[in-house]
Amino acid sequence: MQGGAPAGDRRWDSRYADGRVPRQRQRYRETGGGGMGPGDHSGGEGGGGGMPAPRKKRRVLRWFAVCLSLLILAAAGAGYFYVEHLNGNLGRDVLNLGDSKLDKSDPNGAGQTPMNILLLGSDSRQSKKNVELGGAKGDGDRPPLADVQMLLHVSADRSNISVVSIPRDTKATIPKCTDPDDRQVYNETTDKINTSLQHGGPGCTVATWEELTGIPIDHFMMIDFAGVVSMADAVGGVPVCVDKNVYDPQSKLRLKKGNSVVKGEQALHWLRTRHGFGDGSDIGRARAQHLYMNSMVRQLKAGTKLSDPGKMRDLAEAATKALTVDEGLGSVKKLYDLGNDLKRVPTKRITMATMPWQYAPGGYVVPKKGDADHTFSLIRNDIALDGKDKKKAKPKKPEPSEPTSPRSEIPVRVMNGTGSALQAPVSGRAGVITEELGRKGFAQTTADQTPKSQADTTISYPRESERGNALAVARSIGLPESAVKHSSGVQEVTLVIGGDWREGTAYPKNGGGGSGKQPENKAPDSADAVRGNDDKACMEVNPANVW
Repeated sequence: MQGGAPAGDRRWDSRYADGRVPRQRQRYRETGGGGMGPGDHSGGEGGGGGMPAPRKKRRVLRWFAVCLSLLILAAAGAGYFYVEHLNGNLGRDVLNLGDSKLDKSDPNGAGQTPMNILLLGSDSRQSKKNVELGGAKGDGDRPPLADVQMLLHVSADRSNISVVSIPRDTKATIPKCTDPDDRQVYNETTDKINTSLQHGGPGCTVATWEELTGIPIDHFMMIDFAGVVSMADAVGGVPVCVDKNVYDPQSKLRLKKGNSVVKGEQALHWLRTRHGFGDGSDIGRARAQHLYMNSMVRQLKAGTKLSDPGKMRDLAEAATKALTVDEGLGSVKKLYDLGNDLKRVPTKRITMATMPWQYAPGGYVVPKKGDADHTFSLIRNDIALDGKDKKKAKPKKPEPSEPTSPRSEIPVRVMNGTGSALQAPVSGRAGVITEELGRKGFAQTTADQTPKSQADTTISYPRESERGNALAVARSIGLPESAVKHSSGVQEVTLVIGGDWREGTAYPKNGGGGSGKQPENKAPDSADAVRGNDDKACMEVNPANVW
């Protein structure tokens, strides 16, 4: 994985214990390139002795133009081969291995679409370098776990980024996943969310996140131990802070109180430290990772470490060798375009948080009811966790708001989406609401028994002309206008009853939160949010690990 890996080294794949690598994930093997040798530029003869011939002058200009063109082509060729080399460094995998995939996020009124990227940290020990860095040589043949899991949400208008971590010990329903390479089927199970990576690869972790959060995932990026070290070195180290001297013998992190710059293996020790921070659990580690990422972003935005072309090259090599991405991000150009998209967001509008959680039997943590749902709902509805959103853009042209048909002639389909990884579905829910809509005059309402899982109640319509019809349905049951969305995935006005409406025939005014109070449009306190421009934040050291 490192820049010093032997030629022909292949990216380890979690599926094959014997070390085989699926075809699309094999590392590019450079076949060699070439460049122009130095040209022999002959100087002209000494001046004097008559007027130079115009034809000779034209020949000189033509020769200069040809040489310049060849030099440009040579430079472009070298660039092409280098980009192809970087493309070959990237590992690639399928985005979602589950059977049920969520629809992509809807665009906002200005036609802009939010983006959700799942960031994964693998604890693979399958290379010699990873064993040296991660320890546990006895785990050398164990498929890796996704011990770091963060969802990076980029707002539709690119004004803000929200990042939500899920602790590795979170109890989750891991859906049935099918490996695209050997077609092995991993049946649905309940386990810690970090084990989802062992069920066919990162695409199963993506499927698990969609099941747990109701958030559609557009891309994933996964990095391993060795990659973390390479990238920390490439940017010249990352500033961090601790409130006391800390020593964690498990991760080998040792730092003095105050500010330090971590790089190389020390950066990995920081990211792996669990016992040394907070209460010694994975929760403290998540916060340390947030502070590290915020600090690295500030470093990159400052640009001081990347002015040297050599360092830029080192970073490009380290980043591409460290990464496995979905096929939709599987080229340097796509990653470059993504980077340009992300750098538009000011540091002060980057917010990192942890899923609100609570301890549960069996060594698990589970999402904290109410707060976790609210946090995920903000992401689903493209609302910034920092609470600093401006008013959303209005549609460019007025949309229909009045029904085009009498209630009795509007076809409506009702689906029960109350089931989730956290709660069983409420039996018969679609039938109850179908009867209620019938009583309100929607005579062509039918209950669809197709299994569905959705956190938020929504009404979708297939064509702009039917928006007024969908609004009429929403008003009759007390559903807010914000829940009415256009979708090319439905054939008629479709109501999906989400986990936020598990009882009653009128949508609850508090959105199903149960508190009688409308939640604020920002991350709850239990999410432990930290801003990207907070350069004063320090990690609280566990008293048992102070030296």
